[in-house]
Formats: sequence, C-alpha cells, structure tokens
Amino acid sequence: MIFSAAELRAACDLVYTQMPPTPQYVWPTLTKRFGAAVWVKHENHGPTGAFKVRGGITYINWLKRTHPDASGICTATRGNHGQSQARAALAAGLTAKVYVPFGNSVEKNAAMRAFGAEVIEFGHDFETARDEAFRVADAENLAIVPSYHTELVRGVATYGFEFLTAAPDLDTVYVPIGCGSGICGVIAARDALGLDCEVVGVVSEHAQCALLSAQSDRLVETNSAHTFADGMAVRVPIQEALDVYAKGAARIIKVSEAEIAQACHIYFTDIHNVAEGAGAAALAGLIHEQEIMRNKKVGVILSGGNIDAPQFSTILNGGIPTVNT
Repeated sequence: MIFSAAELRAACDLVYTQMPPTPQYVWPTLTKRFGAAVWVKHENHGPTGAFKVRGGITYINWLKRTHPDASGICTATRGNHGQSQARAALAAGLTAKVYVPFGNSVEKNAAMRAFGAEVIEFGHDFETARDEAFRVADAENLAIVPSYHTELVRGVATYGFEFLTAAPDLDTVYVPIGCGSGICGVIAARDALGLDCEVVGVVSEHAQCALLSAQSDRLVETNSAHTFADGMAVRVPIQEALDVYAKGAARIIKVSEAEIAQACHIYFTDIHNVAEGAGAAALAGLIHEQEIMRNKKVGVILSGGNIDAPQFSTILNGGIPTVNT
C-alpha cells in the first residue's frame, strides 16, 4: 500500500484549500451506448482542465516545507504538468521555468505562460526536454520537479479517492498512462479503501513503453512516441511507477489513434464535454473492451480537456489528428 486512507484524506484536505472536488456522473447516453453503467470522473473540470493540478498543490507544499530556501522550480512537460506546477509555484512565491519540446501544444504553452511560467522549447520530444530541464535546474540552483514523485502521486491520488468513495462498487476503472502518476494514484486509492475493482491501464499503440515494461518486468524504452495524445507521448518509463502499476493493474491495453479520436468525439456528442487525446484514452479502452464490459459498472477517467482547436476540429469532422515525426 502506497498511502493509508488517513494520508489520502489529509491530501484531500490540502488539495481542497485550492480547488473543490471534481464531479463524477453516470451518463445515460454512455450507458446506452456501451451496455454498461459508465461513470465518468471529470478531471477536465478542475482549475487547469486536467488532473495534474492536484499534484502541483501537494508537491509545492512539500517543497516549501522541506526546502524553504528554494527560489524557483524547473520542470519538463507536454502541458498539463507544467500548468499544475506553474500555478502552485506562483501562488507560493516561486518562479517556474518549464521546458517543452518543439511543436508542443500552442494552447497549453499559452496556458502555462498565463499561470506564470517561463516556457522554453527544447528538443524533439518530452525526454530531451526533460534532460535539459534537469541540466538547467542544476546549473541555476532551481528545484527540479520530476515527472513522478511520491508527493505528486499523493496529490493525484485524491481524484481516485474521491471517485472510488463515491462509486465503491465499480467493477473496472480505465486509466491512461503517461509517466504513471495517474494510474498509480488510482491503484493507491483503491488499495487504501480496501476495494477490489480492477484497474486497467491504457496506452497508445504508438507509445507503448508502459505496456512493454509491464510485460517484460523491466524498463523498456521505445524509439518514438508519436501520438496525438500528447499526455501519453512517453518513450522512457519510470521504475518507481512501473513497480506500482505492474503489480497493481489488472492489465494494460493499447488502443489505436482512431479509437482515441472516436472517444474524443463520443465525449462531445454524448455528454458535451471536451477531452484531449490522453483525456479520452480511458474511454478508448472501454471502446476496445466493450464486449467484455457489458452489464458491468465501469469507471473512466476523463483526465484532461486541453486539446488545441485545430486537433479538435479534425476529430469533430471525422478525422484523426496527425503529429510531426
């Protein structure tokens, strides 16, 4: 068990000083479509439009308590983690330097700047931007914010704690996997509450490092991660996260770019919510496993809604967004 129920309740108390709990609903249109009772956890309704905001609150609180002389942070992101950290850092009186790869989401970059971050483009993918963030943090004596850390997971786990407290009888919960804080948080919440629902991780067919690593029981890097679901566009897995989801997840499945785009489209047509690619991946997992989920109670995490307008327009017109390779 990563956290006790008491530790997660304390994390909730801290998170709620800056945001209210997000809602979860059973949507009849989705239930009719899939032949299962479908609960949606709406992390797209948080103050940054994504679940990462929770980890920013707990991590920066921890940083201020344990490193009181820190003047600023440095991190790397595809957007949602960066918004979370910039928002929390600025509120705590810290500067925030955020590295993103070239070609990153224009609208996520703008949001990070609006939250107070200095956004720097570097490299061709997340991993090269992350390496530069670590180098600069060391050179400029800034506090590095990694992609995975106990204090990040403690904050992120609060959405799983909310969800599974509200719907403790779910049979299965689908969760997208990028660096792993989201699925590890849901597993932590399930275990703290003593529930037995299955947690199913979802990756893009073009970003399979988490799946391959879990199958091999060792870290497996991939050569590329060219998916429009940028929150899952990870080539290099993280050992601490793998240690949790390899044991705690019932299975990890891969979905196609077409299934992710279909899920984005369904979210809009059925419940009039906007989902980014990674945010729709859990529903894509349900699409992929629809037949075995019939007549069950299923949870899906709508983890973020921060998709650029041109990509969303492509999806609403029946297409699949492309990414530069």
